[in-house]
Amino acid sequence: MKNCTRIFAALALLALMAPAAPAWAQEEDGYELWLRYRPVREAGVVTRHARSIVAPANPSPTVRAAVAELRRGVKGMTGREPGAATRPGAGTIVLGTPATLPAALVPAGMAALGPEGYVVHSAAGGITVIAANSDTGLLYGAFAWLRAASTGAALAGLAQRSAPKLQLRVLNHWDNLDRTVERGYAGESIWNWWALPDVRDRRYVDYARANASLGINGTVLNNVNSKPEILTAPWLAKAAALADVLRPYGIRVYLSARFSTPLELKETATADPLAPEVAAWWRAKADEIYRVIPDFGGFLVKANSEGQPGPQDYRRSHADGANMLAAAVAPHGGVVMWRAFVYAAENPVDRAMQAYDEFKPLDGKFAANVLVQVKNGPIDFQPREPFHPLFGAMPATPLMMEFQVTKEYLGYATHLAYLGTMFEETLRADTERSPGGLTVAQVVEGAQGRPGRPTGMAGVANIGSERTWSGSHFDQANWYAYGRLAWDPQASSRAIAREWAAQTFTREPRALDGIVAMMMDSREAVVNYMTPLGLHHIMGTGHHHGPAPWVADLERPDWNPVYYHKAGRDGIGFDRTAAGSNALAQYAPSLARKYADPRTTPEPLLLWFHHLPWDYPMPSGRTLWAELANRYDQGVAQAQALRAQWTALRPYIDARRHEDVATLLDVQVREAQWWRDACLAYFQSVSGRPLPPGVKAPPLPLERYKALQFPYAPGRG
Repeated sequence: MKNCTRIFAALALLALMAPAAPAWAQEEDGYELWLRYRPVREAGVVTRHARSIVAPANPSPTVRAAVAELRRGVKGMTGREPGAATRPGAGTIVLGTPATLPAALVPAGMAALGPEGYVVHSAAGGITVIAANSDTGLLYGAFAWLRAASTGAALAGLAQRSAPKLQLRVLNHWDNLDRTVERGYAGESIWNWWALPDVRDRRYVDYARANASLGINGTVLNNVNSKPEILTAPWLAKAAALADVLRPYGIRVYLSARFSTPLELKETATADPLAPEVAAWWRAKADEIYRVIPDFGGFLVKANSEGQPGPQDYRRSHADGANMLAAAVAPHGGVVMWRAFVYAAENPVDRAMQAYDEFKPLDGKFAANVLVQVKNGPIDFQPREPFHPLFGAMPATPLMMEFQVTKEYLGYATHLAYLGTMFEETLRADTERSPGGLTVAQVVEGAQGRPGRPTGMAGVANIGSERTWSGSHFDQANWYAYGRLAWDPQASSRAIAREWAAQTFTREPRALDGIVAMMMDSREAVVNYMTPLGLHHIMGTGHHHGPAPWVADLERPDWNPVYYHKAGRDGIGFDRTAAGSNALAQYAPSLARKYADPRTTPEPLLLWFHHLPWDYPMPSGRTLWAELANRYDQGVAQAQALRAQWTALRPYIDARRHEDVATLLDVQVREAQWWRDACLAYFQSVSGRPLPPGVKAPPLPLERYKALQFPYAPGRG
């Protein structure tokens, strides 16, 4: 609480020091995302470096997109659009590959950049060079120069060299064919399937621009809970229309494929992956897809999970199913992304262990163009989870990280929760699978196994039809952070937050510091008022909105929150040591030994791995019960502090967006209090203990919290 007091005092001082809003400030609705290109104080400097643009002769659509973006950005920042030039000179931006640039302007070491990397640097004579080995690299370089200009970088000495560390940087849209979005909180799907292929919304181009600015190079158009119709000719024509729009921006389309599609379309008598007729059907289907979408990326598959069909229906393995599909797309250069999110109601094993148990024995048995797509944690996108034990445990198999950008379990689009810190926490975790250390990021980048294997990262998109794209202004930062970390999994979430805020809100230093501080504190606040100390999956049934730790009557054990917290008179927490489910055995031995002892288990994961008595002594000197109550109180105070910080930033933010965010922060504070009150009321009831000294009693009886129902919560799909 002392920290909160200092925060509030600093905020009061900030408010007194704040200047009046600049005269040119205008209300914004968030549609332009981080590509706003507002006037900058260095407009003269930008103009001197971008009077004209030299592009290769006969430019491709991708190069034309890069030039158009440079013109748009420079005009927005300076009021003056750069002209076209035919030769380099002072004040020109020159775009080109080693084959099109004058020899004197070709940077050294271009081969090391690969097909998508770029160099942006200031050359002699006042020339700025954007060089790459491909037109897509030039597009990424153009966005890098605009990012530098709009964040106030020194353009005169610019020297950037960057290449993606992952080959596949993909958004997974959980969008249904009727435009509903499973776990979507930003309106309808942006894909207007009904109007496609004839009507191509301008929004698709803006979507492509935003993704290209981050280096995202793939999009899965439809929900992993797929429908067979998506692979029929009329729907392939719709997907092809989207591919045509996205292609100039370096984005390939992928489709989620339902494993039983040929059977459900009544074109085969089975979906057994080892049946010749099934393999032949998929080969013919792949040929058909590539005829209409020549650069089709491949398939994403959810199989034998949550009722979805899969190869296990025929006593085949995940490798059998994935490899059959991989053989169909391999001649065309396609890949199969096979999800490892599997759990079964009839399996009595700890749900956190099931993916490892099914996939670890298959290491090395997947085809070369298969990536196993693994969620960041072993349960399901919780506010905090340990890293998934498969990372580092399958050295002969490419593992593709799956993050959830949409906030299914972190307050939807309503609560401010910057996920860059969560992504970074997972990526920087040491798997301890190598004597020198082996982080999850290094695993995803391909540090294990044979070089040259495919690498990738997937993000479950938070994008919808609302003007803000993501349902709230701050949720745009999660899309941005995902893209930047997919490009470089070892990047800093703080640096990314500052970069996003400077482009999205303001570069005024005091305001920028305040916004970044809010973002960096926000996810921990959510953890504290929802699931502190390693608690997990105690949200409402189905919709996952609000607290429901009391639910115990659902049809399968692992859908019930009581399955995960196991609170009773004896204590609280899930024992995953050798005395319990022994899930710790799935991690490296050194890590398992460390986490086997609650005294050496990181406090944020304590109740994930241990069932402990309520009076267990915590490092703070409190009992576990008192510490749990303190964390819930701390979470509410942190939510209140976020609101106060934003109030102090009013002079720096346009009125519309400030009000939009302030309204949601009011909701967040109320819901944080709700979470705190409901959870403490429940845990007090099952523990039989009085509230710790100084902890206020919940204002309502437990039954009132239990009675709350949300039958029409969004995002259920």
